[in-house]
Amino acid sequence: MDAKTSPRLMLVFFLCLLFKTQISHGVDSISVNQSLSGAQTIVSAGGKFELGFFSPGNSSNYYIGMWYKNIPQQTIVWVANREKPVLDKFSSELKISDGNLVLFNESKILIWSTNVSSTSSGFVQAVLVDNGNLVLNNGSNSSKHLWQSFDNPAHTLLPGNKISYNKITRKHQILTSWKNFEDPAPGLFTLQLDNSNFILRNRSRGGDWNENTFSLVPSMPNDNYRFSFVSNENETYFTYSITDASTTISRFVMDITGQIKLQIYLPRNGWNLFWSQPRQQCQVFSFCGTYGSCNENSLPFCRCLRGFEPKSSNDWYMGDYSSGCSRRTKLQCGNNSLNNGERDKFLEMSSMSLPDNEQSVQAGNIKQCETTCFTNCSCTAYAYDNNGCSMWVGDLLNLKQLGEGYSSQRTLYIRLAASELQNNPKGSSQSRKLYILVFPIIATVIVTTGITCSVYILRRKIVAKKQGKKRNIQGNQAITMNGSERHITDFILSDQFREDKKKDIDVPFVALESILVATDNFSEANKLGRGGFGPVYKGKFLGGLEIAIKRLSSGSGQGLQEFMNEVVLIAKLQHRNLVRLLGYCVEGDEKMLLYEYMPNKSLDKFLFEYALHGLFSIKSDVFSFGIVTLEIISGKRNTGFYQSEQALSLLDYAWELWKENKALDLMDTTLSETCNDNEFLRCFCVGLLCVQDDPSDRPTMSNAVLMLGNEAGSLPSPKQPAYVVKRSLSGKDFPTKSLSKNVLTDTLNEGR
Repeated sequence: MDAKTSPRLMLVFFLCLLFKTQISHGVDSISVNQSLSGAQTIVSAGGKFELGFFSPGNSSNYYIGMWYKNIPQQTIVWVANREKPVLDKFSSELKISDGNLVLFNESKILIWSTNVSSTSSGFVQAVLVDNGNLVLNNGSNSSKHLWQSFDNPAHTLLPGNKISYNKITRKHQILTSWKNFEDPAPGLFTLQLDNSNFILRNRSRGGDWNENTFSLVPSMPNDNYRFSFVSNENETYFTYSITDASTTISRFVMDITGQIKLQIYLPRNGWNLFWSQPRQQCQVFSFCGTYGSCNENSLPFCRCLRGFEPKSSNDWYMGDYSSGCSRRTKLQCGNNSLNNGERDKFLEMSSMSLPDNEQSVQAGNIKQCETTCFTNCSCTAYAYDNNGCSMWVGDLLNLKQLGEGYSSQRTLYIRLAASELQNNPKGSSQSRKLYILVFPIIATVIVTTGITCSVYILRRKIVAKKQGKKRNIQGNQAITMNGSERHITDFILSDQFREDKKKDIDVPFVALESILVATDNFSEANKLGRGGFGPVYKGKFLGGLEIAIKRLSSGSGQGLQEFMNEVVLIAKLQHRNLVRLLGYCVEGDEKMLLYEYMPNKSLDKFLFEYALHGLFSIKSDVFSFGIVTLEIISGKRNTGFYQSEQALSLLDYAWELWKENKALDLMDTTLSETCNDNEFLRCFCVGLLCVQDDPSDRPTMSNAVLMLGNEAGSLPSPKQPAYVVKRSLSGKDFPTKSLSKNVLTDTLNEGR
């Protein structure tokens, strides 16, 4: 061997030694003298899960995490170093050291460890299992886990995993939401179980376990899922499994929105929401933080009250509203430094759900109530109605702007600095001098601009009038040579689109700029399809809300008046089995409708049994008759939700009242003075008989008519109605272990 060859062989030898300590592609474990860094990963034996370094969103931080191997969109189910990211994944290392799985950052500082005591560190290995569990084993006894990720969950519960309370060690296994989409650090929302309560952040109770579900958690899905709640001398835990785990991919998530979400993955449609609790975003306690108001009918859901601004604009942009809002202007009350300031005033806000922690105060009228609050510098708001005077001290939490159909609507008066309510606040003497100098210039510009605009508008009206006559001669053909419609600006200038028209629309207006961001400027990747009216795009707004956007083309033949009529009509036709209209946009030449995004085949989870399985019979009309009967006697729509704390549909609500012998509570208030109670109860009973779950139990239409007309005849007791999603589970689906009652409530930690 010559002198030149020897150094080359030595170099190859050292390179082989170097790569020998690295992870090989496709292995499912990390052993002693092996490490994982950079783009290296380990994959479970069946190829279902993968573990390695990842960076969420546009973040520059890196974390050790676990995700689904065969799902194109990386979906993280577990994170090791949630609170301590690394900056360089190539110089950071995940390896076995002293019997533990540990992570060192780029500076060789220990960032994360399994932190277990082991006497045989030379045989320890970390193995990624096909069920999504990362286990630390003693090589000589692989059946006994020294540590496992299932005992240390992040924000996701996989089938077979537990939310538990260990009665011996008093240790909790808790699901904790991410802080936001780009930061997996523990967020504000948690889901945990202790020896007596099943807890979902602050004050939201789940009721007793009834061997199938938690009684106050509506419509827990159970056709393909088995939920178990077990309590024994060692632990109390909640878990779930899938009927067909080989073909169904599912996850149970504590989302950053504060909702518990059960999602299933469909290859063609991605992740689909199967169930969530709370059903509505604004039912999440204090979702918008202090002085933030939540509105289900607006996008985004959260807004700061007048006179307030987000404490963290960046967090709000990322969809994390938990930090809430802060005052723009300090209150005068108790502030001795503002001797010449005006007294604080109160802003009236109607149709509100009142904040938590109210204090009852003795007051004979609203003026006395206001005075009581005003003289207390700690009082931030008050309300007065037939229930008396209520006031709030300190920060306001859990504010909600309510729509129609809520019986809990109240008017709230919020304390603000006087300057926040003044249209023309007084300035200093220097400001007034500057105003005197600048006013003539501004006035001249305004007058000149006004004259110019008036001439322009008049000219456009004349042109529009001539074009209108021309279109009548041509047979009302609205399409010109280039196929474009009359400009929206022409329509607005012609005074046909006024504010009173907008008031008739029950859905929010969404700015074009927001739609462009949500659809990536109408990119082809977000295009769902095309019809005669134009293309349909999928958009994703901040906070993860997905929407289908119908963009009307110039060749659709639909003018602005027809478009606005369509918006008004569809807004009034909202129904649980119809795709919901969530908003609209009229801006420039653009006319768009924003619908709820429904992936293919997702509607079959919600249809009634005869629409889903094709079991259409004479009893189908009976069911519809029962629905209409209940709507008539209650004055409520079947498409709405009632008793907003539980989000019950009309059928749910009616059935609950019937079981509790409170049937008369359903009566429409307009009927209370003229309606006979017995006649009402008969109509109520017949309505419930017509909507029973089993079609064979329902009467025929002829019998239903006889029941209504024969006041002397007795009626059978109705059975449980057909719900949108089946709720009952057979007892054989659950383990026959000792069960104890458990209650769902919220963690009492406020943290801010």
